[in-house]
Amino acid sequence: MSPLANRLLDALPQTQCTRCGYPDCAGYAEAVAAGEAGIDQCPPGGEEGVRRLAALTGRMPVPLNPEFGTEGPRMLAVIDEAWCIGCTLCLDACPTDAIVGMNKRMHTVIALHCTGCELCIPVCPVDCIALESATPGCTGWDAWSPGQAAVARRRYEIYSARRRLGAPDGPISSETADGDSEAAKRKRSVVEAALARARESAAARRKTGA
Repeated sequence: MSPLANRLLDALPQTQCTRCGYPDCAGYAEAVAAGEAGIDQCPPGGEEGVRRLAALTGRMPVPLNPEFGTEGPRMLAVIDEAWCIGCTLCLDACPTDAIVGMNKRMHTVIALHCTGCELCIPVCPVDCIALESATPGCTGWDAWSPGQAAVARRRYEIYSARRRLGAPDGPISSETADGDSEAAKRKRSVVEAALARARESAAARRKTGA
């Protein structure tokens, strides 16, 4: 990746949503650096994102291109636990491993790590995933801090490296989930504990109205 592409990548919110027309934020940054993509194709970054890319490329700022979407609040995926069938398809789709679960068991979203990319929505066979606004009244970079972007980028890099190595997607594979080995049991315990913590956290947020 060129130095310019690296700087452009640093200026993106790291949602990995593909709405720009590229497979990830890095792909979009490289395309912008090469002059193959406009600076107006990142809805999560919004108008502030366009200005950041304009400053780095020397191009004139332009309005966000509606062909790629509109600026809005950062969204949070929420799984209806009553309808989840444990198919694991959303685990594979999530670019930041923000979903935990196992084969034939209920899945849940770790809100802290969800980028609102929406990639889990179309793969769910029972439509049990919905989106909620995580930042009411705040859009674009007002809804996304540099720290959150950095964490999301790192989690995506780990996810991508695991896929390149052919390792199982998600915290646990369906084969391991159904296995009887001691290692499988330990992994199952870890996942179930994570699910319990996520449910407790979600319940606490609902109770406080956060």
